[in-house]
Amino acid sequence: MTVLELLPVLMFVALGVLLFTGYPVALILGGVGLGFAFIAELMGGFNVARLVIIPNRIFGGSMENPVLVAIPMFIFMGTMLEKSGVARDLLHCLQVLTRRIPGGLALSVTLMGTIMAATTGIIGASVVMMTLMALPVMLKRDYNVPLATGTIASSGTLGILIPPSIMLVIMSDLMSIPVGTVFIAAIVPGLLLSGLYMVYIMGLCFWKPHLAPPMPADEGLDDNDRAMGAAMRRISPDSIPGIAWAVLAVAALVAIFLTGGWLQFAAIVVFLFALTAWGTSRNAAFTALLVRSFLPPVLLIVLVLGSIFKGYATPTEAAGVGAVGATLLALINRALSGSVLKDVCQRSALTTAMIFGIFVGATCFSLVFRWLGGDVLIEDFIAATGVGSWGILLVLMGMIFLLGFFFDWVEITLIVLPVFGPIVAGLDFGGHIGEWPGVAEAPLIWFTILVSVNLQTSFLTPPFGFALFYMKGVAPPEVKIQQIYKGIVPFVALQVIGLILVMIFPEIALWFPSVLLR
Repeated sequence: MTVLELLPVLMFVALGVLLFTGYPVALILGGVGLGFAFIAELMGGFNVARLVIIPNRIFGGSMENPVLVAIPMFIFMGTMLEKSGVARDLLHCLQVLTRRIPGGLALSVTLMGTIMAATTGIIGASVVMMTLMALPVMLKRDYNVPLATGTIASSGTLGILIPPSIMLVIMSDLMSIPVGTVFIAAIVPGLLLSGLYMVYIMGLCFWKPHLAPPMPADEGLDDNDRAMGAAMRRISPDSIPGIAWAVLAVAALVAIFLTGGWLQFAAIVVFLFALTAWGTSRNAAFTALLVRSFLPPVLLIVLVLGSIFKGYATPTEAAGVGAVGATLLALINRALSGSVLKDVCQRSALTTAMIFGIFVGATCFSLVFRWLGGDVLIEDFIAATGVGSWGILLVLMGMIFLLGFFFDWVEITLIVLPVFGPIVAGLDFGGHIGEWPGVAEAPLIWFTILVSVNLQTSFLTPPFGFALFYMKGVAPPEVKIQQIYKGIVPFVALQVIGLILVMIFPEIALWFPSVLLR
């Protein structure tokens, strides 16, 4: 093999070395791409005139893509929700719900991470927010430190998989598959991981109760909940028995699944009203807590994702609706001010600029990498292994898992996915994936979800697990980095189990899209 043929390999080596220098990733990606393009020209294996294609690819193919416009809107929505106080109220509500279950506080953190994942999709903000709110409370209750840190870090990273995830938006664009379909396909795998976390927490706390002492029996509803419950009780029609409201709620729930359009919307309104009235007749204060703390973020999730799934709005339009909804929640909670709005806009702009800056650098890197024959080199290497389609898939998943130890999901997604996608499209799994009505490109969607689940581990795996550093940066000083590393080990193992399950049972990712899109 000549030096010219080795240039693609040297590109990755140079990228890995330069990332340790601390320079901006976007500049390193673009610089390595351009640098090796000129080196290849000096060696007579490349014509730098081809570089004029890069600006056209960036501005004509990526920056003008309407799907990617959803990214800043979803970032704004997540950042505004962080400021609105919704998460604080939600955590209190979930603590009351789970206080009688072993490991109830850890379960409430996992549930909050699952719900907030469907409203933010920003890992750094989620982990920092949950650490600041939940970790001091868990330590005060004498929770085992590794269990507490592992629960918070793993739950905070669910936003990378559960829609509306920024990563899923970028992946769908790179793989040329509908972002709405990818969103739907990611829901069940995301809930699967959340369920695995909760089963592990309950089992561990049942086996070793001293790791997670129960909440005090007298802790729960506060005066605000009781006052709001009393007000709801006064306006609730006493002439209608609670069982009647329960029957009406069930009938409305059935109508939600059997109707569409405005009838479906009306059924949702009736269901929520009947359920609230029934709850008020049973326990007004607890119902008030649910209405005040649990219902707003859930309604925002239904509004954003439901409009995408039902085809009422594009992802970009739904992201705009979500941004407005998050702002209204902040206004209702009296958390909106000029300074808050300015801070949210600045943070959203900075995060968006960072992502698109890396997008530009990665476009340059990946184009030069492919022009130098890097994709052919990888295909030849995989073909030379002679391991078959399943072996190739395992090799690809192993490579992505190992890259996650050292690279962020943005670099891996933008560089690796365009190379691996065509390889997977040509594999034959012998009917393992099957036919799914309404789901076009099922193998690519399945592979995209596999990569998404795999990349979630990159936030938790040392030495560069970003969620671990986010947590350490805001955790109390008595929490050591070694305790954080120890705490995430079982949750990384659960993520690998989830990845294996999705690999063995493709219906985990493909069943829900086939039902909704049929």
